[in-house]
Amino acid sequence: MTEHLRRTPCVGICSTTYGDLVCRGCKRYAHEIDSWNGYAEAQRTLVWERLLSLREGAFLSHARITDPEQLLRRAEGFHIADLAALDEVNVAYELVRRAGRETDFASLGIEPLAPAADAGALYLRIEEELYARSLARYEHDFHVSTQ
Repeated sequence: MTEHLRRTPCVGICSTTYGDLVCRGCKRYAHEIDSWNGYAEAQRTLVWERLLSLREGAFLSHARITDPEQLLRRAEGFHIADLAALDEVNVAYELVRRAGRETDFASLGIEPLAPAADAGALYLRIEEELYARSLARYEHDFHVSTQ
């Protein structure tokens, strides 16, 4: 699945420069960001797989896919990079990330599990969940508190 993903998970909002152990932007660990360019492809794949799995869990805790065909149509309209390499839930995550003020969730092929003003509000909830899951994973992997 990860062989056609863009080169780096970086989204250009790095909080590790301010001391965070987990980046608030891409959710990678600080040492992964520092070492990324020296990683072998297998190491990068492992990081991508973790990030995609965490995104999937965070998305599914706040929304569900109701119309996979509509989801894909709208995703194609937003020209989502890596579309062919992403599973359905990660496509939905990327669509919600880009949909901003869209309020017609049915037109996106998804349904929030709790009321949301628009896709942007839903995305913020998902991002908060994703960051919490990333922190928990870091603490589990390294037996170190992120606080």
